[in-house]
Amino acid sequence: MNSIFLGIVLIAFFAAAWREIGHVPAEGVQTPMEALSAGMISSASGAVELALGLVGVMTLFLGLMKVAEAGGLLVIIARLIRPLMTRLFPEIPPNHPAMGAMILNLSANALGLGNAATPFGIRAMQELDKLNTRPGTATNSMALFLAINTSSITLLPTGVIAIRAAAGSADPAAILPTTLFATVCATIAAITAAMVYKRFSAIGPPDPAAAAMERPWVADDPAREALPEDPGAYPLWVSILALGGVVALIPATILWGRVISPWIIPGLMIGFLLFGAARGVRIYEVFVEGAKDGFQVALRIIPYLVAILVAVGMFRASGAMDVMVSVLGGLTSKVGLPAEALPMALLRPLSGSGAYGVMASIINDPAIGPDSYVGYLVTTLQGSTETTFYVLAVYFGAVQIRRIRHTLAAALTADVVAVIAAVAICSYLFL
Repeated sequence: MNSIFLGIVLIAFFAAAWREIGHVPAEGVQTPMEALSAGMISSASGAVELALGLVGVMTLFLGLMKVAEAGGLLVIIARLIRPLMTRLFPEIPPNHPAMGAMILNLSANALGLGNAATPFGIRAMQELDKLNTRPGTATNSMALFLAINTSSITLLPTGVIAIRAAAGSADPAAILPTTLFATVCATIAAITAAMVYKRFSAIGPPDPAAAAMERPWVADDPAREALPEDPGAYPLWVSILALGGVVALIPATILWGRVISPWIIPGLMIGFLLFGAARGVRIYEVFVEGAKDGFQVALRIIPYLVAILVAVGMFRASGAMDVMVSVLGGLTSKVGLPAEALPMALLRPLSGSGAYGVMASIINDPAIGPDSYVGYLVTTLQGSTETTFYVLAVYFGAVQIRRIRHTLAAALTADVVAVIAAVAICSYLFL
């Protein structure tokens, strides 16, 4: 991560410096270096606002997560998907809380819940770090989990559907099949890439500085040395039945996605609380206990967010992004990725707000609109790719991981495959 951070900053600085040399001053117009400075300050402020904005949602969902865990929901979920998870994550004991937390995170992503998935993911990373014998260094399980997370299969891209509807689309949900296809391809690529790349990514020697860091999510766990007795997996037919139910959700989301989406978050809260109450959990006290972590987690990730978002803000403000688009646009347009959509594909892994702005400007342009090929493509990209650098900064920052090993390479591989798959399916359906 050190090299990536420094590389983005250096490219941005020299791009702005080159433009500054040839800049002709004009009244009321910022110079390139002034624009770079303003972008840095704006990005730093935005990173803090973003982290503080996550406090509420983290507090809510970490509280619900604690209720679910106390009631045994994570163990139930882990037993259901044990045949798959034990093959993907052989280093994790089947009954470990990390299994259930990862599934809840991936499920929330699949339903398009956005920030609601973040607390589940952070909890999963904390549980995975309890098994980490090299503090500060990403394990193979962490790398695989985040690669899958950034490419997660999406059944219901609720936010993008709402944006398309607001832009006047005649069929806002038309991107459901294209998003599903792109994310399935990306997830397969993420798993394959993580499995292959780990062979070339050594864990390396222990980091004494990282070993000396405080890890309260580990230190505050009195039972971390002894896991509960392995309850085993459910009978195979039960797991197959559960998987069939998940598969059945795919056509349901296509047919009734816009009707279902407003019910998801309230349904999660009611479901978790009723489950906890039925299992004899003192839901209020347990909810408050879990919610206490929300504020501390949000504060812990601020430095990581500031670092990566300032670097990305510099990259955009320096004009380096515009240069990349002008160089690559002529080539990508020949393979179904028009120059108008290229900034979206390049910006999505770097900046969620930047990509959102590009997408909104495209589908609200009367000359393009949401129901054109470009409109379908950019909204599919928004729903099927992730802000990779943000995800890595938040999740690794929450457990103070410094050596990310092959995680970024696997995640970016999935992003590239998602773009290729989105172009392929949109070309097939809408060209």
